[in-house]
Amino acid sequence: MLPAGESYEAIRAAFRWRIPDRYSIGVDCCDRWADGSGRPALLHLREDGGLDRWSFDALRQASNRLANALRGHGIARGDRVGVLLPQVPEAAVTHLALYKLGAIAVPLFQLFGEQALEFRLRDSGAAALVTDALGLGKIAGIRAALPNLRLVLSADGAGEGALSLPAEMARASDSFAPVDTGPDDPAVLVYTSGTTGSPKGALHGHRVLLGHLPGVEMPQEMFPQPGDLFWTPADWAWVGGLLDVLLPSLHHGVSVLAHRMAKFDPEFAFRLMAEHGVRNAFLPPTALKMLRAVPDPTRFRARLRSVGSGGETLGAELLDWGRGAFGLTINEFYGQTECNLVVSSCAGLMPARPGWMGRAVPGHEVAILDAAGNPLPPGEAGTIAVRRPDPVMFLGYWNNPAATAEKFVGDWLLTGDQGVMSEDGWFRFVGRDDDVITSAGYRIGPGEIEDCLLRHPAVAMAAVIGLPDPLRTERVTAVVVPAPGAKADDALAQALQDHVRTRLAAHAYPREVRFVEALPLTATGKVMRGELRRQYSKGNA
Repeated sequence: MLPAGESYEAIRAAFRWRIPDRYSIGVDCCDRWADGSGRPALLHLREDGGLDRWSFDALRQASNRLANALRGHGIARGDRVGVLLPQVPEAAVTHLALYKLGAIAVPLFQLFGEQALEFRLRDSGAAALVTDALGLGKIAGIRAALPNLRLVLSADGAGEGALSLPAEMARASDSFAPVDTGPDDPAVLVYTSGTTGSPKGALHGHRVLLGHLPGVEMPQEMFPQPGDLFWTPADWAWVGGLLDVLLPSLHHGVSVLAHRMAKFDPEFAFRLMAEHGVRNAFLPPTALKMLRAVPDPTRFRARLRSVGSGGETLGAELLDWGRGAFGLTINEFYGQTECNLVVSSCAGLMPARPGWMGRAVPGHEVAILDAAGNPLPPGEAGTIAVRRPDPVMFLGYWNNPAATAEKFVGDWLLTGDQGVMSEDGWFRFVGRDDDVITSAGYRIGPGEIEDCLLRHPAVAMAAVIGLPDPLRTERVTAVVVPAPGAKADDALAQALQDHVRTRLAAHAYPREVRFVEALPLTATGKVMRGELRRQYSKGNA
């Protein structure tokens, strides 16, 4: 979507959004490339080391079969369908089928526990779920709490309360007429963590993919180029994997490498990229830090053309390491679930500035606002904001118009992040004005973890904060007031960690548990998380 140009200024001046009146992500990312030529779409490295190659033709047939199977079970336009799968072809097929059916995909992370899954499936009113044997085990105990969930399909075959996905697809026709959708028709519902209470569902229209394209093309050095092959260790259940890698690549007819990585292994990641000819990668900051610990990375002979990273500002040391390890400059980008990829750097257009995220991606108007919602001059710190209308911007929070309204001041979407803009339009991230924790590339809301901790009988009160961590950026830390009679010791700390890990999410459990007699509270009884961060960051508690 980005026009050709010799400079950032020239590209920005020439850029125009091209949003058609009728648009379907499923047709755009699959059917238009399925011309019988066998054009490669997915390269799936199985856990046993075997390699499966999927063409766009195969994706079209499979997604049509699944769309017909879902329709046969009564799943229709506007119905929400959970997708609880890792980086496997079935996940891509399911997303494409849902978009062609006019249904709404609800991506779900495989590390989620019962509590996290129950909330998202119940809040969205999901009518169906596509998962595997691992997912079936997780939802077995919560089915009774999900009255809307009438269909479960398992990629690993029929199981308790689930039909076999392969069998249902085999019985269905591979011919399907995609539902006619417009760019503002809902397509995907992604739950994002907030500072208080439960996560909110950010609802996006089909146009969200088109809105992402400039912000993918810019940090990936004018993607696509001949020979490109994209990979990320980020799960496709997250915006970073789904809308920063998988769908933009398929839109451009570029192959994606898929692999279920149970735990990030930096040496394996280097070998993976080298052996399969990966040319483009999205590597979250924590992955980069782990890769940096691998000795002599050039021995793997990876031949990357571009690397993008987001979620944390990259310093000079990491940029220098990237040049030595990959022979390129890692480009940084910025956004959030509600409005993603709006700021980016691009070394091919402008030299990197350590500590600065980049400039506004063409097509997006980004500014720094004061407390009253007025744009601030360069050099002054304020809230990073994006002006609407913008095709990458969410339609609103699911069933939460009040929270949607609070996200805006006038025509500006407030990111909730503090930043500064330079005279020539570079943006620097200063910090958050909320309590969301950034850990290992995930944005984690403390409210959901606190609620989970309070369900443990040994917990009277709990506050969750993020403390500085050299690897994860922040480590999730629980500050707990034990219930009367509970023994505050290492055994209880371990029990609370396991409690959160199994019920909520493995990536969100507190890496550290501290016990206190009382929490600092405001006059209205709210926990002062900022005060706790100040205390523990200084090591005074």
